[in-house]
Amino acid sequence: MRRHVLHVITGLAVGGAEMALFRLIQEFRGSGYSHTVVALTPGGGMYRRFTEAGIGLVVLDVRRSPVSHMLRLVKLIRTLRPDVVQTWLYHADLLGGLAALLAGNRNIIWGIRTTDVDGGCARLTALVRRACAWMSRRIPHTIVCVAEAALRSHAVIGYDARRMVVVANGFDLAALSASQQQRSRLRDACGFDPGQVVLGTLGRFNLDKDHANFVQAAARLARSHPELRFLMVGKNLDESNSELMGWIAATGCAGRFALLGERADVAVCLAAMDIFCLSSRTEAFPNVLGEAMACGLPCVATDVGDVGILMADTGVIVPRSDPDALAGGVRDLLAQGPNRRAHLGWRGRQRVRALFTMACVRQRFEGIYENVIAGRRL
Repeated sequence: MRRHVLHVITGLAVGGAEMALFRLIQEFRGSGYSHTVVALTPGGGMYRRFTEAGIGLVVLDVRRSPVSHMLRLVKLIRTLRPDVVQTWLYHADLLGGLAALLAGNRNIIWGIRTTDVDGGCARLTALVRRACAWMSRRIPHTIVCVAEAALRSHAVIGYDARRMVVVANGFDLAALSASQQQRSRLRDACGFDPGQVVLGTLGRFNLDKDHANFVQAAARLARSHPELRFLMVGKNLDESNSELMGWIAATGCAGRFALLGERADVAVCLAAMDIFCLSSRTEAFPNVLGEAMACGLPCVATDVGDVGILMADTGVIVPRSDPDALAGGVRDLLAQGPNRRAHLGWRGRQRVRALFTMACVRQRFEGIYENVIAGRRL
């Protein structure tokens, strides 16, 4: 019998949760499960990708009209009668979980995608998280955390640890490949010469991603490594960002930076790099680091979330919020030479292939779905 999973997510912006949901549904194609997605807010850079992939999608607007759209969600769950209601991110956990209960469906899976419960966030988000912690013993059958670090931090603030499991992100290695021609074309467009070493980062401009850390580390490296160039890719990583441009100007080597903004060709952007850098001050299980590893890039990353579990000894891990340490990690990779860096990149790709594929994720979720549907406790 074909099972139906209804996913409720806060919105369809380009982000880790949205990408994880998209890849999960794609991996389930041709299986015994069908999937429908409800976005609680309209718009977002992932909207077109979901629709073009033929994924069933319902868009609400709980910000504009919370009561009427919550009632629409309750009615939708009653009408579709899904076998499982799976929610993604705090607001969707709370609203989607309550809507499922009101619709008479208790097969609810919550999703936790962050580790930072102490850092700054919107006051409403903090209140929603607190409400979720209190309701975690009453609403969800299972709480899926993207990282061991996420499980630990949320258990500390009151989430029911007995209901929590970890399912790490998975990656599609076939999709994360680019040709030498694509690499050369993008490097040429950025003004990089073949003999230059490109240190790159990828991710939206956000306090948690700590791009200031990357820029400050680049400034330290530029003095002693004239062959280095710096590539930054992601939403608002462009010349219209006055704050970012100020940081770069202060390095005294602005001409060595290339800013590409938000792009859809992630594999090509990664292929244009020689070393990948994750400079974040907080993460759970960083998608972009796994993507860089899947592309065979040697990586240097800050010690946040489950970075150590993902990378193990295939790259360099440094303390967060420390530009000197970040620069030092890059120097370590530069000193090893291109052959050793290529070997580290190969080992990283093999680690992703062995432990973090979408097939692994699908298998884990199939087991969780069956457990929830059967009413078995963890």
